[in-house]
Amino acid sequence: MSQSLKQKFLALPKHKQTEFIESLTEAEADALLKSWRYWLARPEQIAPDGDWFVWLVLAGRGFGKTRTANEYIVERIVAGEAKQIALVGRTVADVTKTLVRNKRSGILAVCERLGVEADYKPSNREITFPKYNAIATTYSADAPDQLRGPEHDTAIADELAAWPMADPENNAWSNLQMGCRIGDPRIVAMTTPRPTKTIKALVADPKNVVTRGSTYDNAANLSPAFLEQIKERYEGTRLGRQELLGEVLMDVDGALWRLDDIDRARVSEAPRLKRIVVAVDPAVSTNASSDYTAIVVAGIGWDGEFYVLHSEHIKASPNEWASRVLSLFDEYNADRIVAERNNGGDMVEHTIRTVRTNAPIKTIHASRGKQTRAEPVAALYEQCRVHHVGEHKELEDELIVFPVATDVHDDLVDALVYAITELTEKQGAQLVTFNSYH
Repeated sequence: MSQSLKQKFLALPKHKQTEFIESLTEAEADALLKSWRYWLARPEQIAPDGDWFVWLVLAGRGFGKTRTANEYIVERIVAGEAKQIALVGRTVADVTKTLVRNKRSGILAVCERLGVEADYKPSNREITFPKYNAIATTYSADAPDQLRGPEHDTAIADELAAWPMADPENNAWSNLQMGCRIGDPRIVAMTTPRPTKTIKALVADPKNVVTRGSTYDNAANLSPAFLEQIKERYEGTRLGRQELLGEVLMDVDGALWRLDDIDRARVSEAPRLKRIVVAVDPAVSTNASSDYTAIVVAGIGWDGEFYVLHSEHIKASPNEWASRVLSLFDEYNADRIVAERNNGGDMVEHTIRTVRTNAPIKTIHASRGKQTRAEPVAALYEQCRVHHVGEHKELEDELIVFPVATDVHDDLVDALVYAITELTEKQGAQLVTFNSYH
């Protein structure tokens, strides 16, 4: 595991630390303590040398990707190399919360530490740097037209693998690249990796520089509770290699779903829907080692196409997940809650009715195995008839390895199959044979 100069310094005996500190002037000590490149950063967080256009940072959760990118951007501003900067994230909220305002790694925090004046005007989506005649503008990847006209010399693309890419002719990534055409243009794209077309193409292009890293590289700066949580969920699994170690995992032979198929049908918003259901695959116990409860909201449009509106994992008590299911039921104006009787369906109905007695619940008894039930739904994906509205990362990570990877949870897959099956059945094309209904 690589270390920053600061980490190496702290590992020295006390007398060596004292000798080093006493050898510095006050100005040198102040400059060193503020220095990202020479004091705080680990070697892999330093921008590479050379003539590159895209620096792709593929790293696990908590690696320090945002800090790495923002420190580099401010370094370019101070050096006079960056005048027109684009800060782009998946959504407006992501850009504001992560790239701009994060107390430790946001660009405002970096400027404050370095004493760089930065004037943030949220209403204008701008940060100005008066001393350096530079301006940074925030953009959202779900509004790609914002990037069609402006020119930039420097940019951040945050969590690129999660950006909507439904329209190959008009997406934020292609527009951002086209707009980076003045000065010595540089784009820092950082993401927890996924095998999207965009990420695979960037990795394969020899003109790009790729830095890889893991969550554990930054363990010294992470909360023990965070590390414990992600280790519990991911360590020792295939997804752990992606989420913790930052590996780009390719499609799995034998899996029923392909990410390319999902991406091909992805949309930014759903049309008017004639039916919406909330499907739940509940945890059957409530102790610390329990599984997560999976919830998927999906609908069918008047066009006969299916739309996945929401998906999530929660670890909660029965009363908590029942309340969450009902909250989503109300939020999406759904008409039914669906669960499988084989996996706690009777418990689902009882639990939900303790919160709302008149909730419309359908429990089903499946006579076939998981893979058999999932195959017709996967076929709809191949036909581009199931559209993910936006990004559903955890669901998609489960889909692209099902049923091959036995070390990956498949509860979201189950909930999805319940939802699409229910919606399809009402169209007179029953996908799954059920023994009985309740």
